[in-house]
Amino acid sequence: MMIDQRLFRDAMGRFATGVTIVTTLVDGRPCGITANSFSSVSLDPPLVLFCLGCASTNYDAFMSVDCFAVNILSGEQQELSTRFAVHDGDRFDGVAWSRWATGAPILDGVVCAADCVLDARHQAGDHVVIIGRVRRVEILSETPPLLYHRGGYARLVTPAG
Repeated sequence: MMIDQRLFRDAMGRFATGVTIVTTLVDGRPCGITANSFSSVSLDPPLVLFCLGCASTNYDAFMSVDCFAVNILSGEQQELSTRFAVHDGDRFDGVAWSRWATGAPILDGVVCAADCVLDARHQAGDHVVIIGRVRRVEILSETPPLLYHRGGYARLVTPAG
């Protein structure tokens, strides 16, 4: 049974996700993409995953490295998310970041970051599922995260109290 791709995309868009920027270093240069296809996988060992489109301009970069960092964006980082999703130039120009053990960029102002070494890659249709073993994780802010729902950004509304 064939499923219409537009219908499938619209249906899956009903599921709200967090927004991350996944980063790495390639030949000493920072590289990163916006990804909302991110999930924790396991507590023991600590594993996370993200999905990367095979047509991504960063596909070769992420296929050539053995480490990456996942940066969970705050509700105030929508512009940064868009930049890493569509910007053709140097996405890191003017972006403050630091390094942890793997060297993958940890972006300033994120809610949380996880520094990971590659555990596995699995081809899955027009994407590759990249699984990382978390070497370090830090909660860096209590700011509510940036969300993505039905093709647009959203913010978590926390009750006053």
